[in-house]
Amino acid sequence: MNKTKIEWTDYTWNPVTGCKHNCEWCYARKIANRFKNLFNDFKPTFHEHRLTEPYGRQYKPSKIFVVSMGDLFGKWVPASWIHSVIKVAEDNPQHTFQFLTKNSKRYLWFDFPKNCWIGTTVTGEKTESSSTYPRRKTIQFLSIEPLLGEPYLGRIGAYDWIIIGAMTGHGSKKHQPKKEWIDKIVEWCGGYNIPIFMKNSLSDIWGRPLIQEFPNE
Repeated sequence: MNKTKIEWTDYTWNPVTGCKHNCEWCYARKIANRFKNLFNDFKPTFHEHRLTEPYGRQYKPSKIFVVSMGDLFGKWVPASWIHSVIKVAEDNPQHTFQFLTKNSKRYLWFDFPKNCWIGTTVTGEKTESSSTYPRRKTIQFLSIEPLLGEPYLGRIGAYDWIIIGAMTGHGSKKHQPKKEWIDKIVEWCGGYNIPIFMKNSLSDIWGRPLIQEFPNE
């Protein structure tokens, strides 16, 4: 596991890497392209030896972003890999394991312990942000990053937490979100009493102290 600068988590843990989505704005693919030998050309890869990492006694109870360098629930990922990862979460209830995917329908295939937060990632642009899995005992969240357009929020009440972030890196100034898009998300979340976490990338656009809330606080 690695300590991370991602504001809403403490560590990243990558027992699986690689992805076939080929998203235009994927930061993970950019990193993998720089370090091809480390990431097997971003081909889906199971690193079984990393499964033991969260068991380390040196880690106090922490938030752990699972598979930041891929999509664990991509349709190409064998179910056995996913079951192996979830088993680690079951064995380590002191930690909170945070999952993100573009293929949230696949969450339906698996049972998660309470210390797992299951998230869907979208970019706005009128994207359907509805929950595709039924209410369950786990925290369910939506990550809108990078926010590239006015998001569809018709079913935002299905979520327990919303993360918002702007594009960063080379060329990002051309794709900054409008403040009114952020205002709309904040208004809707307020109506449903949903906590919001604004990433630091929104600081200049928001112009006020960032809202950085967590569920169950």
